[in-house]
Amino acid sequence: MLSPALQAKLKTPLNIGSVTVNSRVLQSPLSGVTDLVFRRLVRRYAPQSMLYTEMVNAKEIHHLQELPRVMAVDPQEHPISIQLFDCRPDFMAEAARKAVAEGADTVDINMGCPVNKITRKGGGSSLLRQPEVAEEIVRTVVDAVDVPVTVKTRIGWSDEEITILDFARRMEGAGAQMLTLHGRTRAQGYNGAAQWEWIGRVKEVLSVPVIANGDIVSVEAAVRCLQLTGADGVMCARGTLGYPFLVGQIDHFLRTGEGLPEPSVGERLDCAKEHLRGLWEYKGKRGLYQSRKHMAWYTKGFKGAKELRDRLSRLESVEEGCRLLDEAIAASQTPPTPSLSEKERELELIANA
Repeated sequence: MLSPALQAKLKTPLNIGSVTVNSRVLQSPLSGVTDLVFRRLVRRYAPQSMLYTEMVNAKEIHHLQELPRVMAVDPQEHPISIQLFDCRPDFMAEAARKAVAEGADTVDINMGCPVNKITRKGGGSSLLRQPEVAEEIVRTVVDAVDVPVTVKTRIGWSDEEITILDFARRMEGAGAQMLTLHGRTRAQGYNGAAQWEWIGRVKEVLSVPVIANGDIVSVEAAVRCLQLTGADGVMCARGTLGYPFLVGQIDHFLRTGEGLPEPSVGERLDCAKEHLRGLWEYKGKRGLYQSRKHMAWYTKGFKGAKELRDRLSRLESVEEGCRLLDEAIAASQTPPTPSLSEKERELELIANA
């Protein structure tokens, strides 16, 4: 259980600089996932949580005449943050100004992505090894925009190079109004357990909000993490893949102390169908192909899931996908035929003799 003091704090709004958010549960930016369609589903169950766009390349924005679709913000989905990455302060400042013009309530700077194609160009978690550059990026972006600037990062480059305490102080000193900390090193990637204890240590040395990220896959995990770290909130990431209910479930529990019922198989598949249709309407054929990975995430943990998943992985039309999902939904709602006991079978044989 959470301590009474922490429990009381988690029921109050989260203040990120000048922005007040009436929830302490956030939806993480996820590349190839947190587009407008996915965010609408999360928003339905978590009406007051901060949502994030997919990660946006500041260099690409500099060279484009029009903003990429990944930065599109629905006027109805606030509070919303646009996440940026690059290692050039001037490009980041330019991108941040465009993000604010697009409607971002905060600008988030990615300093945690472990993917090689990002780190070898000086972005993402490589900035953990370049704290002076990271500081300059934050200062420049803070000077460029009139909304709060936040940072998402990791605890260090490797277990032998955990530098987060100094790095976090530098980010706050440069003007960051919130730090989201993924409790893994860059070397871990997404493997092994998140080292939540480091989040607690960072919380002790910063005055701005610290948000815990990494292995927040259930209400129970969120509570354990908050109890251990004393963090100001949690950010859900991979736990929401095929499960856009999670942010709202955790938020409801932190507010009320009551757990929401788990969605049924039919409800999950109905959400999958809406997700599929939304991607088709928003992106056409490209959205249909992107939906295949989402359908794989939705179709787990029930009888017939593997066969359904295999068929959805080869989708060629939205109609086919909806038909398959409708059939699975109907099957999930059909009561199973009760099996006969040995005695019942014996009586049935006698009656039919």
